Amino acid sequence: MTSTTRLTVAQALVRFMAAQYTERDGARRRLIGATWGIFGHGNVAGIGQALVEYADEMPYHQGRNEQAMVHAAVGYARQCGRLSAHAVTTSIGPGATNLVTGAALATVNHLPVLLLPGDVFATRPADPVLQQLEVPFAGDVSVNDCLRPVSKYFDRINRPEALIPAALQAMRVLTDPVDTGAVTLALPQDVQAEAYDWPEEFFAERTWAVRRPAADSGELARAVAAVREARRPLIVAGGGVHHSRAEEALAELASATRIPVASTQAGKGSLRWDHPQDVGGVGHTGTATADELARTADLVIGVGTRYTDFTTASGTLFEASGVRFLNLNIAPYDGHKLAGIPLIADARAGLEALTEALLMHKHRAEPAYVTEYTDDKERWEYRVDAAYEAEDIDIRPTQPQVLGVLDELVTEDDILINAAGSLPGDLHKLWRARSRDQYHVEYGYSCMGYEIPAAIGVRMAAPDRPVWALVGDGTYLMMPTEIVTAVQEGVAIKVIILQNHGYASIGGLSEAVGGERYGTAYRYRAEDRRYTGAPLPVDLAANAASLGMRVLRAKTVRDLRAALAEARAADTPTCVYVETETADTVSGAPPAQAWWDVPVAETATRSSAVKAREEYDRHVAARRRHL
Repeated sequence: MTSTTRLTVAQALVRFMAAQYTERDGARRRLIGATWGIFGHGNVAGIGQALVEYADEMPYHQGRNEQAMVHAAVGYARQCGRLSAHAVTTSIGPGATNLVTGAALATVNHLPVLLLPGDVFATRPADPVLQQLEVPFAGDVSVNDCLRPVSKYFDRINRPEALIPAALQAMRVLTDPVDTGAVTLALPQDVQAEAYDWPEEFFAERTWAVRRPAADSGELARAVAAVREARRPLIVAGGGVHHSRAEEALAELASATRIPVASTQAGKGSLRWDHPQDVGGVGHTGTATADELARTADLVIGVGTRYTDFTTASGTLFEASGVRFLNLNIAPYDGHKLAGIPLIADARAGLEALTEALLMHKHRAEPAYVTEYTDDKERWEYRVDAAYEAEDIDIRPTQPQVLGVLDELVTEDDILINAAGSLPGDLHKLWRARSRDQYHVEYGYSCMGYEIPAAIGVRMAAPDRPVWALVGDGTYLMMPTEIVTAVQEGVAIKVIILQNHGYASIGGLSEAVGGERYGTAYRYRAEDRRYTGAPLPVDLAANAASLGMRVLRAKTVRDLRAALAEARAADTPTCVYVETETADTVSGAPPAQAWWDVPVAETATRSSAVKAREEYDRHVAARRRHL
């Protein structure tokens, strides 16, 4: 007879989560490392009580904003190579809907997070209850249904016994290297507290093997043939290289064949910046070296990339006649993009097989091609040096100069986190990544407010490494709340706030598309009712300090150099606040080296929009579909 244990649904779920493990390449680790939570009436008596009951088995972290808790969990999962994740519990109503943005970010970036929102009563003793959304045409809909399209798996646990298959499916998806992302188990508040006799087998330790599928022999043969026929091949390394921990395999292939390697935002750091075959970022925010190679490539070898519009320059970058694509990807959906030759496999397994086959044929890129991209890369590095150059004088630094001073300070141990604004473009072009995980830019969803909570999650996963959150003033104002969490938990993140009085990135884009920077500056209204007056007297440094963070103000390049060094050595959460100079007066980042499609008004009376449309039509004409 099967032995059972009587527990509430919430208690059973917490105990189940604590017994789940992952295994890859012989390394075993806990799958759900901790649970984040903000408690309300929809989860305090269920999951909240269960977390108290099993506090020794399931670590708990107190958050301040539900979206931010998901960001922290995503940062943790990315740093753990998707082999360990966090759960996030919320109450019903706004607590649950606040999860949607974080869930979308996790799913877009293929990063695992387990969401446990409270839900309205399954038994409906009162209808509606507090915070319930009434839907006249569907009695089984709640606000949690907002999470369906942004979740890789969704279930609502309306009866205790339904938890068993749902929990197992949730773990399956969290550990699936193709389909992982946000997983949602909606938990009606009455069911959370309901008791049930659970089979003991449900709580036995389970180890979920994370697959490394090998390449099909036929696909591999076609891939090898395509590489051998190419005269100007280019590898585009995407985030799948990092997810697979395939950086060494990529370096071996590049060194053996001397094929140049460009990187997407998610793939940057796949090779160290000083590797002979690394040519930097590719696409709209890429380097001149990588983008020129992309324009003339006859074979583009995508490794773990989704080919987003930033990578392809909205379909205008890969323009050589007869260009073909070879797509090494664990996901068939991505492997067939751009009418490419698919090589469906784990990135590391596929790269190792490709390297072995090409070595058998002693295949190497042509010497003239190697000389060409090597010389081009050297010229680009001079441009990086010029943008970074910052003498130790009493002037305000530009944003690239802030990066340059930081570049002087960091080692391969440091991790940089960013997600939105003008910083991703500057970082993709300029940053010299020194390790496989130093460059952490979330650009799949490019979510303002990601950086600070993600830095907390990363630091929890890598407690002995310096972790920097780089934020502009616009991003900071979106979500500074988790500074309180960093202070409470003693998580010694370093935050750099760059004050440029508005949305710098969108301001520049607005100007380029005829929007005249309207509504993008943080300034008083002027007499014309536009936001063109004096900058607002907002003191973000004081705000950070009021949340408990130690703050260092840097007014000049000299101040900045000292402040960053002091912050790096700090063992408490520390912020460096700097007001940046515009690039109009001193060196700035090189402009975009490739186009990005943002449609411009087809008809307008203002000359700025008319001119922008003419430029837009010129670029659109160069777009091609790879069929």
